[in-house]
Amino acid sequence: MKALIPEPKSRFFEVKCKDCGNKQIVFSHAASIVKCKVCGKELAKPTGGKAKLFAEILNTF
Repeated sequence: MKALIPEPKSRFFEVKCKDCGNKQIVFSHAASIVKCKVCGKELAKPTGGKAKLFAEILNTF
């Protein structure tokens, strides 16, 4: 029997910028544009639900 404990569908991702290699934490359902702190490249863009990621996912939290 499956437990009836609710779990969120959102996650935090550790992503790596494709341009400069900077590692950064990004929310899976980001509501605003997330840019790299080092080079300023766009890492995530909101889509009304889950954010579209433009970086390599390294880890999930």
